[in-house]
Amino acid sequence: MQNENISPIASGILQGLQEAIADTSGKPVNGTKKSVVYRIEPQIIRQQLNMSQSQFAHAFGIPLQTLQGWEQGKRKIDMTTASYLRTISKFPNEVQAALAN
Repeated sequence: MQNENISPIASGILQGLQEAIADTSGKPVNGTKKSVVYRIEPQIIRQQLNMSQSQFAHAFGIPLQTLQGWEQGKRKIDMTTASYLRTISKFPNEVQAALAN
């Protein structure tokens, strides 16, 4: 849908909007790259391990105040921390064993 009466900039914007609509409809869009962002919930991980905040912090070498900040949404979790928490959620015993060495 190209209108010769609009500027190249407006045409590019229109094309981008059409691609965005196609993408949200699940249609493939050439040249797009998708990233998956996983939201990590330290409180859920801790609860699944049946641990108190104090136990979890001590077991995995995390300052208690930092853990509390994450759980309360007062502190942001960076990508390295998110990876560490995902590892804890999948391999809690192995992480504790590695930290004990």
